[in-house]
Amino acid sequence: MAEGKEAAGEGQATGWTPEMENESMSNYLLIICGAVSVALIIWRVTTSIQRYVRHVSSLTNDTQRYFANPSSKFSWIKKNLLYSPMFRKRHNREFQISSAINVGTLPTRFQFLFLVGYVATNVAFCVVNIPFAESFEDAAKQLRNRSGTLATVNMIPLFVMAGRNNPLIGLLGISFDTFNLLHRWFGRIVALEAVCHTVAFWAGSAATSGWAGAFQTTFKVEYMMWGFVATAAFVALCFQASSISRHAFYESFKIMHIALAALAIVGLWYHLDLKKLEALKWLVPVVPIWIIERFLRFARVAYHNIGSGGTKTLVEALPGNAVRVTVNMARPWTFRPGQHAYLYMPTISFWQSHPFSVAWSEEAQSMTSDKLAMNRQDVLAMRKTSMSFVIRARTGMTNTLYNRAAACPEGRLVTRCLVEGPYGGEHRLDSYGTVMLFAGGVGITHAVPHVRDLVAGFANGTVAARKVVLVWIIQSPEHLEWIRPWMTEILSMDRRREVLRVMLFVSRPRSTKEIHSPSSTVQMFPGRPNIDTLMGMEMENQVGMMGVTVCGPGALSDEVRQAARAKQYDGSVEFIEEAFSW
Repeated sequence: MAEGKEAAGEGQATGWTPEMENESMSNYLLIICGAVSVALIIWRVTTSIQRYVRHVSSLTNDTQRYFANPSSKFSWIKKNLLYSPMFRKRHNREFQISSAINVGTLPTRFQFLFLVGYVATNVAFCVVNIPFAESFEDAAKQLRNRSGTLATVNMIPLFVMAGRNNPLIGLLGISFDTFNLLHRWFGRIVALEAVCHTVAFWAGSAATSGWAGAFQTTFKVEYMMWGFVATAAFVALCFQASSISRHAFYESFKIMHIALAALAIVGLWYHLDLKKLEALKWLVPVVPIWIIERFLRFARVAYHNIGSGGTKTLVEALPGNAVRVTVNMARPWTFRPGQHAYLYMPTISFWQSHPFSVAWSEEAQSMTSDKLAMNRQDVLAMRKTSMSFVIRARTGMTNTLYNRAAACPEGRLVTRCLVEGPYGGEHRLDSYGTVMLFAGGVGITHAVPHVRDLVAGFANGTVAARKVVLVWIIQSPEHLEWIRPWMTEILSMDRRREVLRVMLFVSRPRSTKEIHSPSSTVQMFPGRPNIDTLMGMEMENQVGMMGVTVCGPGALSDEVRQAARAKQYDGSVEFIEEAFSW
């Protein structure tokens, strides 16, 4: 004990206090987040320059041999780190307890290593220089203050990652799906540090007044009571945000999540403000981050949906329990392949919003209009006034929407819809000489805009693509109706036969008569495809770098990921997964 006092005296003599050390650890944590962000920005800028150079160099080069040759070192990095799942194969395929309940997915190896490193950093920062072996009371007090401060600091990136208008998505080149994963884990870190903060206070108080006295103090002293409320809210958020809860009760999940987050902020604010603690300054940015993000979302909705009579929405019931939703926007917008938007349908699900990929967009109000951009400049320059989606009926809002449309005459429902977005569209495919697009079910909505863009670009000489292969796996031929009007337009585009091949795989055909290939460039096959074989066939005559994209069920994404990893040394291959998990 004497040694502990002597050490404390030494610290005061040098002017270095535990409060200053907490400040230092907080700064280090933010510096680490900043350093990782800077590294990712450098990586994004470098890869963007490479893609631009490859794109420009390939416009008049039909062989593109230089870009088809893989780099052994970079191939190793992509195969074993960037594209690798944690273990053998499974990444995006969910762990199902039942048809309605799942417990989430596994991160990639790179994501796992980052999360382990960040968790370890927080653990180290919580315990470094805490005098556990000297004075229990002093150790508990310092651990309490340190963990509470770090929990508050971690709320800054936590709230930045939560927003749909997260500026880091475009800046760092990280998908919203990955930020969702990071948001969940940062939330768990905050909750664990909050629990550590509370338990450390109880343990320190119990040393002098007993556990009963420590608990009583928590509820008698106002600032402690508010701190306990914040901790309880953080813990509740952890359980409420689990995969089982998110997927089983999606309609009510977001409302409860926002309410608990607001309660946590209020509780923490009063806890820090009433005690006049220095850590309050770390909480100050959190509130405007949340307010600004919500304001931007409201502004997006208002700008695109108010005026010119508002948005008008046609919902068409389709075979296979799906609907095609066409929204005529109040204001035009600039279209990019790969975008998604959130749909609010007040008459279907009050104010809940759901994300869907934009499958098609055009100027004309009618989808049967003869007006069609036949070159890539026209496609990109057109200010779109309509966007279309294909939505498969599952549960909740999507099931209600399908039933409403199916019950209407001719299966056509006219309703009101507010569109928030569009978001995304960062991944461009115009620099790849060979492009393979894999889609499963309604995942075709992500592939169709890319196909239109690439076919138009090939005809106009503005993309590197010389081979575009679309592989679509469906359960029944009747699902072709989902995108029939759009594929009809694509198949009639100039020079389409020279660049595009479509391969349709019907996994559950009712008879062999349903399987027939319209032409040599549009082929239909029974059963499921062998992804590895298909990719190998295309790589035998690969032109330039190959871009491989996938959008569909988790099992399909994992199959394509495994095949892309296995081919890294056979040719230059980049893998892009379009996923949106909650």
